Amino acid sequence: MTNPPEHARTDSLATPPPGCPAHIGASHAGASRLYGPEAESDPYGLYERLRAKHGPVAPVLLSGDLPAWLVLGYREILDVTRTPSRFSRDARLWTEMREGRVSMDNPLLPIVTWQPMMSFVDGEQHERWRGAVNDSIARFDKRGIRRHVTQCANQLVDRFCATGSADLVHQFAEHLPMMAMTQLLGMPEAYSPQLVNAARDMLRGTETAIASNEFVQETLRRLVARKHAQPGADFTSWLLEHPVGLTDEEVQQHLRLVLIAAFETTANLIANTLKMVLTDVRFRASLAGGHMTLPDAVEQVLWDEPPFVTVLGRWATQDTELAGKQIKEGDALVLGLASGNVDSVVRPNLDAPIHGNRAHLAFSGGAHECPGQDVGRAIAGTGIDALLLRLPDLALAVEESGLRYRSSLLSRHLVELPVKFTAQQPPDTDLTGGQSPAAASADVDQVASDLSQPGQAQRPASRTSWWASFRNWFRGR
Repeated sequence: MTNPPEHARTDSLATPPPGCPAHIGASHAGASRLYGPEAESDPYGLYERLRAKHGPVAPVLLSGDLPAWLVLGYREILDVTRTPSRFSRDARLWTEMREGRVSMDNPLLPIVTWQPMMSFVDGEQHERWRGAVNDSIARFDKRGIRRHVTQCANQLVDRFCATGSADLVHQFAEHLPMMAMTQLLGMPEAYSPQLVNAARDMLRGTETAIASNEFVQETLRRLVARKHAQPGADFTSWLLEHPVGLTDEEVQQHLRLVLIAAFETTANLIANTLKMVLTDVRFRASLAGGHMTLPDAVEQVLWDEPPFVTVLGRWATQDTELAGKQIKEGDALVLGLASGNVDSVVRPNLDAPIHGNRAHLAFSGGAHECPGQDVGRAIAGTGIDALLLRLPDLALAVEESGLRYRSSLLSRHLVELPVKFTAQQPPDTDLTGGQSPAAASADVDQVASDLSQPGQAQRPASRTSWWASFRNWFRGR
């Protein structure tokens, strides 16, 4: 056997494999993992333990034991989001990625691999892409959105109102945002179930996250091609015709960004708001007494249980310091949105109501703050209002202590929300939402055709079918 060249053997010995402790420097020795049993069972508790031990910035490990910094402090998060000269959104700066320590099967890849969209750039390019997105969002008819959401909410309630019981996560919160989004993006509504499963799987970071990402990408690629031939009054068509001249790939990637962010955040917002209305005596009494409006309740939830608990998405452009920690050029930073929202600097008394205060971090901050907040709030608020109007005696069907959550790096969401109510027969209306049976059938046929073309990435069969989170892109200030 021929020995490898001396320099090759030296390099291979000097460069430990991904995940090896030799890659974790002194600053991250003994750092807590943001994945695994502890992080997934009690993320909020983990954040507070890290704050008590390290202060507003803590060393942590991501999937594959990749070192990063978790920013826990409210002021520090704003500092990071408002100074792109020090902390960039460009994932290509990440040292772990550049030096080959992020394995090709790492579940973080769908959210950190650089793509041509506004969330991965700063400066002039960011303004160009974000301008196209903002202009297209501004073209939505807000009243039309509310009418459509009300219609969709009533369709969902019609499906279970005769039973006297329901799971409002699986039967309402997870469906409603995607039903709204498919219309806004110009898709047939029949796309919703598969896209919900794929989006949820991606954000959970499972072993099938990469395949789920490919499924979403291919679905949107075909949508872009179809809208070239058949443009309409929808977000996809507006991006394609925008005067900045986006390429098809740029349009596709921004559709993915909007779809995934909106799904995760809006579904979580709906579920968490319903849970608080049903379980928190302050909310129940305030809503019944007329002292707290539903928008007030939604805003309180955005403070207490933001749709994204963390966001991985800043990389140091230079050696710098943050809250006394030495951050190296190329280090990754994770924004702890949930922990920032309960920082004593901004909320010395967590039990005090915060009516009308929108200074929370639920939509991040700085130039990359979520551009679709108005639409998101409209979907969540309108959908919940329609549900409560139809079923005014909703009550939790289990003890609050029996409610379970499922957590990942980015989100924490209810697994289910069982409720009971007085059973009623649905009105004798067309459940296709005003669509003729022929048109609804045509939609299904179109989706079947789109999703069965050769070369299409199919949804992995091994993934558990639970849809849980969609709601942040939509909620306006």
